[in-house]
Amino acid sequence: MKRIAVLTSGGDAPGMNAAVRAIVRKGIYEGFEVYGINYGYAGLVAGDIRKMEASDVGDMIGRGGTFLYSARYPEFAHREGQEKGIEQLKKFGIEGLVVIGGDGSYQGAVALTKLGFPTIGVPGTIDNDIPGTDYTIGFDTAINTVLEAVDRLRDTATSHVRTFIVEVMGRNAGDIALWTGIGSGAEQILIPEQEFDIAEVAKDLKRGRLNGKKHTIILLAEGVMSGDEFAKKLWEYDEDFHTRVTVLGHVQRGGSPTARDRVLASRLGAKAIDLLKEGVGGVCVGVRGEEVVYNDIVETLANGKHVPNLELYQLNKEISF
Repeated sequence: MKRIAVLTSGGDAPGMNAAVRAIVRKGIYEGFEVYGINYGYAGLVAGDIRKMEASDVGDMIGRGGTFLYSARYPEFAHREGQEKGIEQLKKFGIEGLVVIGGDGSYQGAVALTKLGFPTIGVPGTIDNDIPGTDYTIGFDTAINTVLEAVDRLRDTATSHVRTFIVEVMGRNAGDIALWTGIGSGAEQILIPEQEFDIAEVAKDLKRGRLNGKKHTIILLAEGVMSGDEFAKKLWEYDEDFHTRVTVLGHVQRGGSPTARDRVLASRLGAKAIDLLKEGVGGVCVGVRGEEVVYNDIVETLANGKHVPNLELYQLNKEISF
């Protein structure tokens, strides 16, 4: 294997550039020619591919987003789109591909793997919802961004004796809400993986007021419902909660990656190169504990399931009163 390529796909995540940097420089160090593919799978099919030099990734380790860009390309879910992508890779003499992204990106990598093209998945998403790894690139930065925002909201919540519902990202996973809920001392954490009774939530809020609490912070994962919808339901139980809704939205995806995300991205990107050098494809890399691991990507997506740390959910119930 002499030529390899890298693309970023799906939602951007802080640390993607650090991963690309590691792949390019480690690849060159190991004797590969490394190519960058712009705009994800859309750019792959269009042949928007360029050779990368070490200088192309200079000063990229601290930049958020992805300088290779990303784009939606639903056509890649079909065999015709996948075959067009492989045609472009062969046209450029590329023999291995690294895909950095989340669930949808991994599905594309699985499709290429099934067609016999050596592909490696690197988990890059703020949602932290990819099986085969404890943490994804971008998650740590995102929760620190949310945490800073919630700390600021607590100041105004206290000043006006209000209940703030903070809607955070995560798709169908509650990790962002869980970690920021614990970290911010939120009174309630609501995630899609755990059932809840809104009547009990309202009762807890009233109990807190009677105990002297001057404000309430509720961390709501978007996979549960929207912040506005939850506020309306809560209002039915008591109009005196003085509820305000804050939707943090895409600000959670931006910003310079934390040290942890930069290191994680560098380690996972370098591992992808080590595997390609050994002729290994059809796998996804990740981290378990502090160890970098890899697993069959087809099996991981078919049988693996991300499970949130529900001990954190219980812990918050025990210490948030």
